[in-house]
Amino acid sequence: MNKIYKTSDIGLLIKKKRNELNMTQPQLANISGNGIRFISDLENGKKTMQIGKVLDIIHILGFDLVISARGD
Repeated sequence: MNKIYKTSDIGLLIKKKRNELNMTQPQLANISGNGIRFISDLENGKKTMQIGKVLDIIHILGFDLVISARGD
């Protein structure tokens, strides 16, 4: 399980998964209805991303999102 403590952690996971799926940033942008700049900013850990769009990307890439109390 990957633990996420900062936005750059999310970005790295998304980039890794996108690459595993042999998907380009423009392809992910098109599928998700976002711009390439949004995908780039997300993968680079921009701190002011729209959470709804981030969750859409997480779902599109097939991640399971589990929330637990810190320390679990």
